[in-house]
Amino acid sequence: MLYQGQAIQVSVREGIATLVFDNKDESVNKFDQRTLGELRAAVEALGKAEGVRGLVVESAKDAFIVGADITEFGEAFANTDEQLIEWLADVNSIFNGVEDLPFPTVTAINGTALGGGFEMCLSTDYRVMSTKAAIGLPETRLGIIPGFGGTVRLPRLVGADNAIDIIASARNVKADEALKMRAVDAAVAPDKLGEAARALLDRAIGGEFDWQARRAQKKGKLNLPMMEKMMAFTTAKGFIKGKAGPHYPAPVEAVKVMEKAADFGRDKALVAEHKGFVKVAKTTVAASLIGLFLNDQLIKKKGKQYAKVAHDVNQAAVLGAGIMGGGIAYQSASKGVPILMKDINEAALQLGLGEASKLLGKLVERGKLDVVKMSNIIGSIRPTLSYGDFNTADVVVEAIVENTKIKQSVLAETEKHVKPTTVLASNTSSISISLLAEALSRPENFVGMHFFNPVHRMPLVEVIRGEKSGEAAIATCVAYATKMGKTPIVVGDCPGFLVNRILFPYFAGFQLLVNDGADFTVVDKTMEKFGWPMGPAYLLDVVGMDTAHHVGDVLAEGYPDRMGKSARTALDVMYEAERFGQKNGKGFYSYAPDRRGKPKKSVDPEAAALVAQVQPNGTRDFDAQEIIDRMMIPMIIETARCLEDGIVDTANEADMGLIMGIGFPPFRGGAFKYADTLGLKAVCETADKYAHLGKLYAPTAQMRAMAESGATYY
Repeated sequence: MLYQGQAIQVSVREGIATLVFDNKDESVNKFDQRTLGELRAAVEALGKAEGVRGLVVESAKDAFIVGADITEFGEAFANTDEQLIEWLADVNSIFNGVEDLPFPTVTAINGTALGGGFEMCLSTDYRVMSTKAAIGLPETRLGIIPGFGGTVRLPRLVGADNAIDIIASARNVKADEALKMRAVDAAVAPDKLGEAARALLDRAIGGEFDWQARRAQKKGKLNLPMMEKMMAFTTAKGFIKGKAGPHYPAPVEAVKVMEKAADFGRDKALVAEHKGFVKVAKTTVAASLIGLFLNDQLIKKKGKQYAKVAHDVNQAAVLGAGIMGGGIAYQSASKGVPILMKDINEAALQLGLGEASKLLGKLVERGKLDVVKMSNIIGSIRPTLSYGDFNTADVVVEAIVENTKIKQSVLAETEKHVKPTTVLASNTSSISISLLAEALSRPENFVGMHFFNPVHRMPLVEVIRGEKSGEAAIATCVAYATKMGKTPIVVGDCPGFLVNRILFPYFAGFQLLVNDGADFTVVDKTMEKFGWPMGPAYLLDVVGMDTAHHVGDVLAEGYPDRMGKSARTALDVMYEAERFGQKNGKGFYSYAPDRRGKPKKSVDPEAAALVAQVQPNGTRDFDAQEIIDRMMIPMIIETARCLEDGIVDTANEADMGLIMGIGFPPFRGGAFKYADTLGLKAVCETADKYAHLGKLYAPTAQMRAMAESGATYY
């Protein structure tokens, strides 16, 4: 053994060295500080070893290397610019050491190689890839750019256009495409990978492949004529800026770095990469997006813990075959869990099946699914008018009308037809789970399971813990949601649960603004510029005015001190006028189908005339910052109340719920991350400016204490 570490081992046999990544303490390989230190020591040992004629780099894990250890970013990025550049230069000296070894090198990519993992692959002369593997540089998804040589080596291998596409899009690239663009030199079946890598190395050692020329290509300038280079980078910057938007600087910065480095050799080009990396790593956008990644890891870790006590879900059932029931059936069946779909009449069942067929048909049109698979999925949705086979269901999701008595009656009837271990779940957006459980003889087997509409697109599922919900029932619904490809967050039982409870103070802030004379179209534009995918008026149209009015009443009853109504609002006016939003073509805006059949909004003078009824002092202009503050402060405060009340376990889960459930701007990281960015002292001071508007703008005592001590949520 030439080198033995905890994460890396190097052996030599008959002049061929094999470096194996195999982190003994982790389920995956990643570049943490220890692994980087071991790689440096291993490369130094290889450089001094006598008789070594070539190197094969392998992984003993299912994935090759998943990237850098993101948990270490916070500490590294807190350093000064100079210290961060020094760290990057130090790490890159290790990768340069691999690239400068005095013999040819080949990487065998057996599984996922992302970020620093793929940059490691790029540092060797050749790459052989399993047909089951994927490569990529996803750093821009975290608000940063590749920092271990990715912007330097990749364009010199695959050309500027391909490199720009891979880096700016942050997408994974499969073996066939990687081979086509020459990011790898061969793609072979998984069981042939080792053999193919060794064969390629033997041919390089034998002089059949000019490995030194390949190395010179990666270490030299970008071989692109001046005019082509200018056109490639200028066009890309404009296109990517338009696609990424003003809030995500990393994709454009990556292109700028590649452009700056194009005329330099490796060492000088890496300096340009380091400077570009520091430029984006220090932004609040990077802090927010990295934080979201870590939040997601926390939720997945909790999901694995729940999985240990969950019952297996091999057969599901849904009660109600409307748009929501059909969406749940589609999602379950498409992820491999067959489902019974029950309703009280045939027409409703056909509607539910039609919803599932429509969604699957779109996948077939886009080439994501073939007709045979579509038929199999449809076949695993079994419509029924009776409870005949419900004794086979492991989980039953009730998705009927939002009415307490009707839900209680249907759930009680269903309980008679299922196994004693079957978990019942109500897909409700506002009705108390503990209240619904009063109708059941086995309340420990009952939870809430709130899907968001449309089910196939919205990633979040709130799993609601009632007063008597058992741990196994909660865990089973978490496991089922995960199996369905959703992100489940366990929340407590209260009016609105987590997401709607936080969303409606935001809507309340909007309605107070409008009552005070704000133009709702201006508020929409301001909040969209802030980063929301749609402004509050537009969002209410999408949610549906009838739904919003109902949930608003539930929350007003639950939290009368801050969500109770003291005057008619724009929502009331729209509801009374039966302007329900997109569902009937008119709300704050009017809607007509576009060429693809999707509702396209347009300004409707009639809506403004109706809103004028609740503006006793007419309209007036508001400063953009005042609009933002009056909209966001109630949301921040209610999120804090949810955490303090134990409705959600962690700030991480609360923020993920807002991003996945209502489209909170990801680059701002969620309500808690946004509050940390502003500083809680500033949040409380801003709230106090609007104290005259009521308790909606009153920070909690804990928020004030945190503000006084300089504490943060993260």
